[in-house]
Amino acid sequence: MGILEGKKLLITGVLMDSSIAFHVAKVAQEEGAEVVLTSFGRTMKITQTISRRLPTAPTVVELDVTDEEHLDTLAERLKEHVDGLDGVLHSIGFAPQGAFEFMTGTWDDVAVAMRASAYSLKALAVAALPLMENGGSIVGLTFDAKFAWPVYDWMGVAKAAFESTNRYLARDLGPKNVRANLVSAGPLRTTAAKSIPGFERFEQVWGERAPLGWDISDPVPAAKACAVLLSDWFPATTGEIIHVDGGVHIMGQ
Repeated sequence: MGILEGKKLLITGVLMDSSIAFHVAKVAQEEGAEVVLTSFGRTMKITQTISRRLPTAPTVVELDVTDEEHLDTLAERLKEHVDGLDGVLHSIGFAPQGAFEFMTGTWDDVAVAMRASAYSLKALAVAALPLMENGGSIVGLTFDAKFAWPVYDWMGVAKAAFESTNRYLARDLGPKNVRANLVSAGPLRTTAAKSIPGFERFEQVWGERAPLGWDISDPVPAAKACAVLLSDWFPATTGEIIHVDGGVHIMGQ
């Protein structure tokens, strides 16, 4: 029996089969979970196509985390497919190109990044909560926000807000038996990475600095960490950030 046997999971962010979210869905199904995916707008067809590469093609529901109507109706729309949720994966992030220039980025650019990439964690949790009456787990994906990374700029600030949001969620959802944790993955060749100008600078040095080494084309280690956090195997862990980066986060200069 798999570690997610009988669990019902909502997974956001499946756009390509190279993404962490896709592999979380794949591992989850292999471990016995029933999965529902989200997408919206023009990407719905892409997600539906990619979903057929999973062991079992899941339902795809529409969700734009910056659309209040989508959030307000999410629980009711999900009830058409599942009778509850045991876990949610937040794999969402967006910033306009201007947000990747720290000194020249405008508030309009920053506000978009903050809403889509940080506030959305709280918004998604609140939207899913009515279906988590028996508790469960919310897992998000971050890129270690303790540092001022090259090229990441306002997206790095948004990730810092995202990590803080996770701690407050852990505080407020704990009494409802809902855990909130993050996985901080090393750089991977995903759709999100391609949108970051100069991302190849991470690729050049990460493997050299990682004690365990690092494969920028392998999202499975991060996906497995998410799957474990979505399971019952971390029943007393919340507000945590699990690093899946080959060990780079422990290294000095």
